[in-house]
Order: sequence, then structure tokens, then C-alpha cells
Amino acid sequence: MPGTSVTVLILGGTGEARALARSLHEGGVEVISSLAGRVADPRLPVGPVRIGGFGGIGPMTDWLRGNGIRVVVDATHPFAATITAHAVTACTDAGIPLLRLRRPAWAPGPEDGWQRVPTLAEAARILGDGAPRRVLLTTGRQDVGEFAGVESAWFLIRVVDPPTAALPPHHEILRSRGPYRLEAERELLRENRIDTLVTKDSGGELTRPKLDAARELGVQVIMVDRPAEPAGLRTVDAVPDAHTWVIQQLS
Repeated sequence: MPGTSVTVLILGGTGEARALARSLHEGGVEVISSLAGRVADPRLPVGPVRIGGFGGIGPMTDWLRGNGIRVVVDATHPFAATITAHAVTACTDAGIPLLRLRRPAWAPGPEDGWQRVPTLAEAARILGDGAPRRVLLTTGRQDVGEFAGVESAWFLIRVVDPPTAALPPHHEILRSRGPYRLEAERELLRENRIDTLVTKDSGGELTRPKLDAARELGVQVIMVDRPAEPAGLRTVDAVPDAHTWVIQQLS
């Protein structure tokens, strides 16, 4: 939205981003939200929205300067590492304060059977050990290709939009969008005889019930750890804290 004079840019696409946009809007703060455009029919926040990437650090810096942005809140998905890194450099170059609003990671309880792995590739390697498995895969449509070479497992691939990468030879696509309920997640695992759940450590409550159902049913969980974020990045994990920080910066 070139030429638009706004105050706060929220890099969004998450429930936390929408909640922050609503909170600031109700407080009379001018906000524009930016979405990557990777979901065909995204849930939109209140207020103006731009959709699509910035085209790199330089164009993002120019956009910030050209649109009167005074504060940036990065409330993107915990695995959106590229935009987070770009935001750090662009905001530094433009002299604009940046806050990372990042939901807390999931933590296993004493009865959770989790195996943590650093990457999707490592999760695929574990599944390709030759043992037959029935897997619920909830890592997102763009990452399905990591599992294309796993021939010994059957995958129930749950996505919002159709996958954009190569698919494993034995699979079924389930298109759905959270939030999910524990009862429904429990039934899904039972009906499909799922013995392994593969997911990213996205955090939050919208998709947490799959982990609770897995614990109840004794389903193994392969949990992909979050990517590292830039050092020195100011971070909060709650919308009210982000709201307070924005107001402090503007005042």
C-alpha cells in the first residue's frame, strides 16, 4: 500500500497478530498488517492489510521508510525464520524499533512420549527406518516434500491448502483448519490407527489438542524444534505485553 501513512506494522498471519491488531485498533492506534499470502483464504485482521512478500531486505527497508512506520511487531509463525531475520535488518537500517511477539513453545509433560528433532529432514530419516508406521503429518503443505522418500510409512497429511511439494507414495490428504477439539483429535487418531504424530513446535492452544490426544492414546510424537532467532531480538509471548510495548514506543 505505497503512500499510505500508518504508524504500526504487524507482520502477521497468526492468531496473536490478529488479536494485537484488534487491541491496538480499539485503542485508536493506526495499524497495518502484512501477510505473506501463502494461504489462499487467510483469516484477516481488522484494519488495512497488505498481502505478499516485500522482495528482500532492501525493499522492506524502503517500504518502512516510505509508509511512515514508527514501530514494527513481528508476530509471524515461530517457523517463519526468513521474514524474522529480514525484519531485524530492515528495522535496524530504518532506525525503527522492533518487537517479536512469539507464542510460547510446547512443553512435554511426564507422560508425553516426545522425540525432539532439530529439522524436518531428521524427522523424515527416523520415519524411513523401515518400520511400518501410520503417521499424522501436520507440518504444513510446503514441507511435505521432506517426506516424499519415505516408503515404509502411510501418511495422513493434514493441511489447510493442497500441498505444493512432492508427496510420499502412501498417503491421504485431509484438508482442515483449526482450532481443534480434543474429542475430534482423539477420534481422528483412532479411526486412522495413527501410531506416530509428526509436528512442528508451533506452540499455542489452537492445535494443542492433537498432543493431548496422542498422550492419551500412547501415540509417539516426533517434535521438530523451532529455528534459532537472531541474537538480541526483543521478545514477548503475550498480546497484552506487545500492546503495552507499542504504546510505550509511540509515547
